[in-house]
Amino acid sequence: MKNLILISGLILITIVFINPVSAQEGKTKKNYEEVQIQTSAVCGMCEERIETNIAYEKGVKKVELDDATKIVTIGFDPRKTNPDALRQAISGLGYDADDIPANKEAYDKLPACCQKGNKAH
Repeated sequence: MKNLILISGLILITIVFINPVSAQEGKTKKNYEEVQIQTSAVCGMCEERIETNIAYEKGVKKVELDDATKIVTIGFDPRKTNPDALRQAISGLGYDADDIPANKEAYDKLPACCQKGNKAH
């Protein structure tokens, strides 16, 4: 009888502690996606500007720009945003985002070192 109670207790503890973890893992995977977007960023200031501003976009969880490849990797919740909206947000900062050209007004406001035609980079 003691063994039966002990085994039942262990089974109950296993169900209580393992099930929520499994459910949380499944939920996290469904609510997180990553997209890589080619940008026209040229310097560290571009990296800071993109990472800082895109981090505030709704649903964004992670933003990292690789200076060497000019690719920004964005982790996001697909229930709150999508890759096209993120590309538009990057364009709105004055940078090309894959096949979406930079917003001209925003581009014109970038410092000279951040403009892609600058020969200094």
